[in-house]
Amino acid sequence: MASNLENPHPETMRVSEAERRTRSDLAALYRLAEHYGWTDLIYNHFSARVPGEASFLIKRHAALFDEVRASDLVKLRLDGSDKERSPINPAGFTIHAAVLNARPDVNYVLHVHTAAGMAVSAIREGLVLVSQEAMQFHRRVSYHDFEGIATDLSESDRLAADLGRDNKAMILRNHGLLTCGATPAEVLSKMRYLIEACELQLALQGTGREIVVPSAETCERAAGQMEHYQKLSDAEEWHAYLRIAERLDPSFRH
Repeated sequence: MASNLENPHPETMRVSEAERRTRSDLAALYRLAEHYGWTDLIYNHFSARVPGEASFLIKRHAALFDEVRASDLVKLRLDGSDKERSPINPAGFTIHAAVLNARPDVNYVLHVHTAAGMAVSAIREGLVLVSQEAMQFHRRVSYHDFEGIATDLSESDRLAADLGRDNKAMILRNHGLLTCGATPAEVLSKMRYLIEACELQLALQGTGREIVVPSAETCERAAGQMEHYQKLSDAEEWHAYLRIAERLDPSFRH
């Protein structure tokens, strides 16, 4: 579905080729999240670092995920100097700027409120490594305690500290899920696997039967294998994701 919302920043049509590609990829991520059923009306937000700039892209607060187009994305400075006059979700700035400022290795950040993710976020033990999807997060998922809606910029430092220097997934307690990555395929696949892991965990726990959890050594081996093969298939995965997005509605590129 193409957006019929007025573009508040028509000047963003005149951008570098690197920014144009990033805009198109971020718009595709929004459309794919709609396809996977991860949306919460106009809430939640994804972001992308603008190549070569101290700024990032994020959707306008009023836009539905299936309305996001490359040219509609809002560009903001990472220092927040222009955020007050921007039509974005204030919590989006707090969360995304926190990650992008703290992690130069990260170019994309996704945050969602799926039912399974919110449920696991409220379970004290958090994510249980009961599946191959979950095992890739062995010693690679962080937790951040709930502080209320993230409109207080002072929370940015705590978000960044809890995420850490290496992890690319974080469970926001009593809130939802966050993933980050260097490429759009990496960040999207991590979110897809994290959501699937949460869904399977809840299904298993709901049976009331004893659950088999592999040893820490096995989980670490599986995590290393997943990291290795995901890096090898990064480009192929993104091409596959883009084919899905194109079939859904190619207007995301506009």
